[in-house]
Amino acid sequence: MPARRSLTRLLVIGAAVAVALPLTGCSALGSLLSAPEPERDETTQEIIEGGEADVFALRVGDCLTMQEDAEVEAVPVVPCSEPHNDEVYFDFQLDDGEFPGDEAITTAAEDGCLAEFESFVGLPYESSSLDIGWYLPTADSWEFRDDRVVSCTIFDPAGEVTGSLAGAAY
Repeated sequence: MPARRSLTRLLVIGAAVAVALPLTGCSALGSLLSAPEPERDETTQEIIEGGEADVFALRVGDCLTMQEDAEVEAVPVVPCSEPHNDEVYFDFQLDDGEFPGDEAITTAAEDGCLAEFESFVGLPYESSSLDIGWYLPTADSWEFRDDRVVSCTIFDPAGEVTGSLAGAAY
């Protein structure tokens, strides 16, 4: 899961640490072993039962509990009506081509996730008490799974929330 980082801390820490603390989506092992798809409502596609889900099965609107590992194959998901730490609020594709490196992917994630923060929360990132993280492709998932997706997550540093943070405006 994404490490917990704020924009302020990113600016202070600098690019060297951004490489040392990559927020990764999966590893080569994930291409061989994968967790099941989460159980979803047929109409809304919302997760209706908690459990482990393949990181590649995450969708915008999914709620999950915190992951601190640098590389993950599966994540614990829950219905958003239950207490959770993170919510996927946006995802986007990176351009095809050679793996651009951890630093370039982290920069793209920061830019892409921050650009969509205000439209999701209802406040600019700088005015909000909420924070963001992300799941990123690794070199292995880029090469072996054709993984180009960045999944942006939002969380409240004060603790777990119940329900979506969409329109939270705090």
